Amino acid sequence: MAVFKVFFQEQLDSRIIREETISRYFEAESESEVRTALKESRLNIEFVQELSPAHLEYEKNNNADFKVEDI
Repeated sequence: MAVFKVFFQEQLDSRIIREETISRYFEAESESEVRTALKESRLNIEFVQELSPAHLEYEKNNNADFKVEDI
């Protein structure tokens, strides 16, 4: 399993505005599993990034809202 950081906008029908981007973290086997699981969520997904071990550690230590969710 890997941890993926998903960047998204809450409104599916709005254009992407960087200042309004939100991120959440998910544990999954692949990027496609993340995208498939979130397909029904009505989120405007901007980018899905698999986190390296070093990046994951950085997020844990520097993001007060860090929480990994299961798909």
